[in-house]
Amino acid sequence: MKESCFYVVATPIGNLEDLTPRAKRILSSVGLIAAEDTRHTIRLLQHHGIDTRLMACHDHNEERASQKIVAHLRAGQSVALVCDAGTPLISDPGYHVVRAVRHAGFSTVPVPGACALVAALSVSGLPSDRFFFEGFLPAKTVARRKRMAELASFSHTWIVYESPHRIVAMLADLLEVTGPARHVVLARELTKTFETVLSGTVAELHARLTADEQQRKGEFVVLVAGAEPRVAALDNMPDSVRRVLGELVCQLPVKQACRYLAEITDYTPNDLYQAALLIKQEKEAEEPQMVTKKR
Repeated sequence: MKESCFYVVATPIGNLEDLTPRAKRILSSVGLIAAEDTRHTIRLLQHHGIDTRLMACHDHNEERASQKIVAHLRAGQSVALVCDAGTPLISDPGYHVVRAVRHAGFSTVPVPGACALVAALSVSGLPSDRFFFEGFLPAKTVARRKRMAELASFSHTWIVYESPHRIVAMLADLLEVTGPARHVVLARELTKTFETVLSGTVAELHARLTADEQQRKGEFVVLVAGAEPRVAALDNMPDSVRRVLGELVCQLPVKQACRYLAEITDYTPNDLYQAALLIKQEKEAEEPQMVTKKR
């Protein structure tokens, strides 16, 4: 009997024609397809004339689904894993399944294809020789800005996924964290009818989306240019400059503090902005928290 395999199969991110011939053959030949959302996947299968049995495998049942998948493999049936769009496990469930299958001793076989972050990067015009994929940023503003401040010092392109109902707030936070001039690319609804790739400064794109409701619809890949070498090297800022900046951010708004210090150093306000944000966050973290005692 042929040994059963577990296939991790990439599916289209929008255009159903992007299913590869190999992926179509495997999805037609396996005994079971584990899908993030069976209602979504069945439309793809029907479009390609595939009638393989489906089971749900998502964030809320992944551990239990892993056991069922391993049982099918042990019974001699090959299984394919798909997500709603693109390559499974890239900001999608599947990690526990793959780990369980490998632990059980079965082969895990990638069937590559569409991936939204790679598709967006390929047309962004941003450096692609080195990049960082963050996935989804935190939903809460404070946590999101804190993580952005860490990412903003990277000297290479960084990429996040964002939803339509948070995209404007995310750009507003990015504007606050990086300043207005950082270059950003927004890839929206990739491979679909209303695909759009917008490029400009964070200030320009924030204004564009704020004014145009149509550009806020759909799923987004957000690509942010890396910091200029000078900004990325602020970790080497002299202690004397850092101390003065620390005092200023305690007394003044961050932008004003940066302008004042730029007048007496060879740093520009934009150079100082990231360091000022990080210093302010460090100081806030060190402040004792108020504790209210119950009476």
